[in-house]
Amino acid sequence: MSYTIEKSAKTVQEAISAALEELNADENEVEVEVIDEGNKGIFGIIGTKLARVRVTLLDTPAKKAQDFLEDIFSKMGIAPEMELTEEDDTLSIKIKGKDIGIIIGRRGETLDSLQYLTSLVANKNGGKYKRVIIDVENYRQKREETLIKLANRLADRVVKYKKSVTLEPMNPYERRIIHSTLQNHKSVETYSVGEEPNRKVVIAPK
Repeated sequence: MSYTIEKSAKTVQEAISAALEELNADENEVEVEVIDEGNKGIFGIIGTKLARVRVTLLDTPAKKAQDFLEDIFSKMGIAPEMELTEEDDTLSIKIKGKDIGIIIGRRGETLDSLQYLTSLVANKNGGKYKRVIIDVENYRQKREETLIKLANRLADRVVKYKKSVTLEPMNPYERRIIHSTLQNHKSVETYSVGEEPNRKVVIAPK
């Protein structure tokens, strides 16, 4: 839902700037309606009239995502901090705070589901598609580092025993990490087997 405020100032631009500051928004995130352009009066003293504008904060992908997550977290009984960053076609949301392990869930399953739902909400009725990435207390980077170490360790085992290893079921994001880590390995190859959500990566001797 959009949010509207009205501001008055000596000039239209000053009124717009005041509104943007209060809304904590950029000009491309709002719709501006000039109610009164105002005037300087005689000698800038007599009959002076302030300019007045109505500024509406549009439902941008970031705004829709933030509102959706705040509502979800409220129902979960938590109040984490959110930092939203937009770069071209990507919306990154970093979350931190107390008692937020519940957002991650088992092997990041809850986090992935939340990211998927937030992406649907952020891009609903929108124009240019925004890829949404949600991370909690740097979980994704830590998980990626763990998976890279796991991939290399299991590759060594495959080379040593010349026997394939099948990993536990993983989501597409985690499977890509395993594949990319070992794609240039001289002695092993990787491929996926099974159906979602139980699809697994196999590391096999070349």
